[in-house]
Amino acid sequence: MSGIPSGGVERAVNLWRQGLGEVPESVWSRTDLEVLILADNALAGLSPKVGLLHRLHTLDLGHNALTTVPDEVGELPALTEFLYLHDNRLTELPESLGGLVRLRYLNISENRLTRIPESIGTMRGLIELRAQHNQLSTLPGTIGRLSHLRELWLRGNTIEHLPASTAELTQLRHLDLRENALTEIPDCLAGLPRLRHLDLRSNAVAALPGWLAGMPALEKLDLRWNDIDADPHLLDDLARRGCVVLK
Repeated sequence: MSGIPSGGVERAVNLWRQGLGEVPESVWSRTDLEVLILADNALAGLSPKVGLLHRLHTLDLGHNALTTVPDEVGELPALTEFLYLHDNRLTELPESLGGLVRLRYLNISENRLTRIPESIGTMRGLIELRAQHNQLSTLPGTIGRLSHLRELWLRGNTIEHLPASTAELTQLRHLDLRENALTEIPDCLAGLPRLRHLDLRSNAVAALPGWLAGMPALEKLDLRWNDIDADPHLLDDLARRGCVVLK
């Protein structure tokens, strides 16, 4: 089978853009695999046999036509690095994904998700979560348990508010809320000690809360394409701190 390397320290199968339609059965016998790339193959489904790949630390299923993710993905004990599910046709995610307690990077962007399962709160190894361009109106309350999360990308959803537990994301550096339905900047962001970049472009925010000036790490605040009546003193305070405000 072309595109399948063998040997080496890292055992990988790269079947990117091979026009497969379905995964060859021979892949599931490769129980030594650490990396499996199946992106851009028009896959409509994934066999539960993926659960046989106990050494897999990276799984790329992006740019396919998946409507479901088998529970067995959430039971892969070594899946600790990357799980790409972006650009599929997913309307929901299995609660079993919460079993990936050491996974560092999860990309579920460009699907049809209206919710993220509550079990995401057990994925405490996550450093980056990308959920852009779905149909999310809010996040689960368990999001605050992601104590190592540094980047949260939520652009292009219908988010109107964030759960109070967002205030517990004390490692968060980058928060992208562009193109949502926010009418105010959520107060739960006020105490985030490491937040550097806050992108609020293309919402319906009308005013700025005074606590923004007290955010110790804020370096960039993007407010473009909102109709904001901003207090000039607040903007001056932010500028003196070295925060770039785009309005």
